[in-house]
Amino acid sequence: MSAPAPRTGPVGIGIIGAGVISGTYLENLTSFPDVRVHAIGDLFPEAARARAEEHGVPHHGGIDTVLADEDVEIVVNLTVPAAHVEVSLAAISAGKHVWSEKPVALDREGGQRLLAAADAAGVRLGCAPDTFLGTGLQTALKALRRGDIGEPLTALTLMQSPGPESWHPNPAFLFQTGAGPLFDIGPYYLTALVQAFGPVASVAAVAGRSRDQRTIGSGPRAGEVFDVTVPTHVSALARFASGQSSQSTFSFDSPLQRHGFVEITGTEATLALPDPNDFDGDLRIRRAGSDDWELLASTQALSTRGTGALEMARAIRAGRPHRVQGALAHHVVDVMVSIDESARTGTFVPVGSTVEAAEPLPDDWDPTARTV
Repeated sequence: MSAPAPRTGPVGIGIIGAGVISGTYLENLTSFPDVRVHAIGDLFPEAARARAEEHGVPHHGGIDTVLADEDVEIVVNLTVPAAHVEVSLAAISAGKHVWSEKPVALDREGGQRLLAAADAAGVRLGCAPDTFLGTGLQTALKALRRGDIGEPLTALTLMQSPGPESWHPNPAFLFQTGAGPLFDIGPYYLTALVQAFGPVASVAAVAGRSRDQRTIGSGPRAGEVFDVTVPTHVSALARFASGQSSQSTFSFDSPLQRHGFVEITGTEATLALPDPNDFDGDLRIRRAGSDDWELLASTQALSTRGTGALEMARAIRAGRPHRVQGALAHHVVDVMVSIDESARTGTFVPVGSTVEAAEPLPDDWDPTARTV
């Protein structure tokens, strides 16, 4: 299939998946002047209609409504993780660029199929998380590149919570294949580490599951019991191709809630990064010989979910590579699959894929500006 013909003006967006996360995407994508949301589709067309009416999207219906819309250039895939590959392949076959929610696939083979299909079709593939494009992590990455902590050596990341079943109205999929704390939350932390250190070369891990069933705690299905089929606590070591290393914990088993704990230690100081699940936050630094943390920067988000799709849209019009590449998402999936394999086998597992860290955004990046 030949590549889509060049166009001008705002880039057309179509959304597939009208679930919880679509609200935030629509709030942002309908506010960016460089993109225009034309359609939203879902397996349940009434859900698509409700979202369309809420956000002023002109067309709604089933999935084919989006795929057949000639004004849609980028399909934003917000379906559940198990459907990501199938829906993204359908969009690629329809000649659309794809922005997917994370993870891009559930296994290495799925990611490879998507990369090959997009390359053959001449379309682009991108995938969340795009939080590293936010002002918080961008400021942190620039501080690392400036040498603020000397040579970066190691990282420590922690995400601990009791699990999302207490607040999520439909949490079962978050405890099944393609999710759990590793696949649901891990991409934020691992993507940030890859941006800081480069590609992962090998991993080792242990994992466990505290309960085989959990109970929905809120919403119309409160009290309903569902099965847990994946590990709910994962501890992982990673060795990067650069020689640096990290230690990470991802847990839905802890009554102690600890989100966004990321510290990178260098030869001269330690940098505490903002939550990689957010687009802003404070950066703190503790220098060698000091007993106190200093506030290095306090940042405010310019935009949130959908920023990566906007950056892709601008890259399409400019004819340059986009920053949140499908290859990055595939590498992160490869790392997570390797972590899972290590936990099951008790061995170090090499990571076969590789990727380059993205170039930082320009200092004058403004998602609210009209540039196309």
